[in-house]
Amino acid sequence: MAETVTIQSERVTAEEYIGFLKRTDLGSQYPKERFEQRIARLVNSVSISLTARNEEGLLVGALFGLTDFSYWLYVTDLGVDRAYERRCIGRRLLKTAHELAGGEKDIAVYLVANENAVPFYEKCGMKKADDVMQFNHVEWTEFTVG
Repeated sequence: MAETVTIQSERVTAEEYIGFLKRTDLGSQYPKERFEQRIARLVNSVSISLTARNEEGLLVGALFGLTDFSYWLYVTDLGVDRAYERRCIGRRLLKTAHELAGGEKDIAVYLVANENAVPFYEKCGMKKADDVMQFNHVEWTEFTVG
């Protein structure tokens, strides 16, 4: 019997999110500099905070997004616990966030995809874009949450 995974809008603590990152491939996208402080700010500041939890309440998926609820949604984080991949959790999180932001007819979705995640996003109907501008002077020492 398949385990039920529930998606809901809720804030998570920085500690819970950091623990979750250790079980995902998302944990390699963050710079080492001021990591804990930045994660605490992230989980408290996003416009959309969605979780996917298993029957025991374990966080097995998360999506964070910034939106104006009128025109666009920028997905900052979308991850699924490695043990729960290929169960449509990521797709469900993305669809729910799009609906919460205002729906497919009004809201354009943007994100920066890890090269390994590009096939997933393409299956969700997204396309690569060339028209994104960037201003990036951030200290960035790569590391993996672990």
